[in-house]
Amino acid sequence: MIIADLAEIAGCTYPARRTTQNLVGGASPIQATHFSLGHVTLEPNGGQVPWHNQEQEEIYFILEGGGEMCLGGEKHAVRGGQAVYIPPGVFHQLTNTGTTPMRMIYCYGPAGDVAHWRQELAGTLPRAGKEAPPLPSGAFPQSTETF
Repeated sequence: MIIADLAEIAGCTYPARRTTQNLVGGASPIQATHFSLGHVTLEPNGGQVPWHNQEQEEIYFILEGGGEMCLGGEKHAVRGGQAVYIPPGVFHQLTNTGTTPMRMIYCYGPAGDVAHWRQELAGTLPRAGKEAPPLPSGAFPQSTETF
């Protein structure tokens, strides 16, 4: 039996002020073919999964906290207990607009690498409105604008 223990997974901290812990896939001891799963903590006041897209379909399940979810041309407030479906290829961004940490679970399939992690660490994430489509009107700025 293979067990991944969130309390023992250091995870990776990203420039956009979030920590991602892989539970299935990535550096986790659990590997699957059809999906990847992880836990993300977004820091208060702007911690973010910045504007990006990927080939896989994905779900964000907000555990606690609240923020702003951008998906394609849409922008909505989200809070603990809500799940958001992200179709393949659609640009999306999640921002913690609250004063406490926001925690969420992501699940995408099929399993595999997603480029935005490496791009963010390298400082090469496509910028909204330049190398990527613009964010919805009034959206919290993409974190690459504040680096």
